[in-house]
Parts: sequence; structure tokens; C-alpha cells
Amino acid sequence: MNQKNLHEVDWSKIPAPPDDGAAAHLTGLAIPPLSLIATDDNSVTLSALPGRTVVFAYPRTGEPGKISLVDDWDMIPGARGCTPQTCAFRDLFADLKSAGARHVFGLSTQSNVYQTEMASRLHLPFPVLSDEKLALTRGLKLPTMEVAGLTLIKRLALIIDNGRISHVFYPVFPPDRNAGDVLAWLKQNPV
Repeated sequence: MNQKNLHEVDWSKIPAPPDDGAAAHLTGLAIPPLSLIATDDNSVTLSALPGRTVVFAYPRTGEPGKISLVDDWDMIPGARGCTPQTCAFRDLFADLKSAGARHVFGLSTQSNVYQTEMASRLHLPFPVLSDEKLALTRGLKLPTMEVAGLTLIKRLALIIDNGRISHVFYPVFPPDRNAGDVLAWLKQNPV
């Protein structure tokens, strides 16, 4: 399938991911003390960040006009929607910060080189973290899926307070509403 428009999606034609319980263990966990490279070329250690941090994770963003990773990408529950999710966090970034998020990050297993191009193309005001080596994914036992021989993070969002996960959004569907759901939660649960 050719990915012509990564932003406009008819969610009624896309299968929703089930709640498979794969994120049930995350609330209350301490983030492991490891560093990930970010699209701003900084090394980020989530466990060391003071205050409230929002991290939204997704399988992988597409590239306009490029072929999908697999032909049936849209039919894999939870696969489609990474770009709309990311753009929604971009569009609500100032509101998320105003509601108490000291830091906001995207997270995927894609390379930093790819993510840096994507962050520039989408005009992201926040860094995206690369977990290409699966260190955080394995350290937290994040929910994953295997597609075309790659391990991809299933879509979720984490609220981290002083290095400990205080809330998890999982499963996330439709993806473009995730940032709004996170914002509503932040407003209802001030630091």
C-alpha cells in the first residue's frame, strides 16, 4: 500500500487494538536508569528527569509516498496512526506543558536518523527518543508486536512523575485522540 496521506484516516475502517493486558504491570514501575538518543542530539535519561514527563510510544511513523512496511499494515490492530498521534501531541504541546508536563517525548524503535528527519518534517516542538536497541522496551517489558522481522512498540502513553510511571494509556485508539486524553488526565490530576 502506498502511504499517500498519513494524516487523514477513516478510523471506522481500521481495526482497534484489544486490551491484551500487556501494559497492566507498568503503573508504579520505576523507569530504568538508561539513556536514549533524542532527535535534538541529546541523550535523555527518563529516570533522572524531575517533575512530570509525558512519553507517547508508537510502532513507527510512515513516510509520505513510500511503501508501507507490509501490505496489510492498516489491518494490523494498533499499527496505523503514528503520524496522526504524533501531530496531535505537536498541536497540543503548549497545552500539555501548561497542564503540568515538564517534558514531552515521542518514542519508537526507529533509528534516530529517521526520527530526526520526521521531527523536522512534522515541525515537532519536542524530541523523539529512539529505542532502536530495545533497551527501554525490554527494561519495562513494554507491549510489542513483531512485523516484518522488526520488534515494534505497541501504541501507548506514559505519565512519569519523578522517574516513576504514575499512569498508562493503553490501548490507544483512535491514535489522534491520545494527546487530548492525556491533556484531560493532566488537568484532572495536577502535580
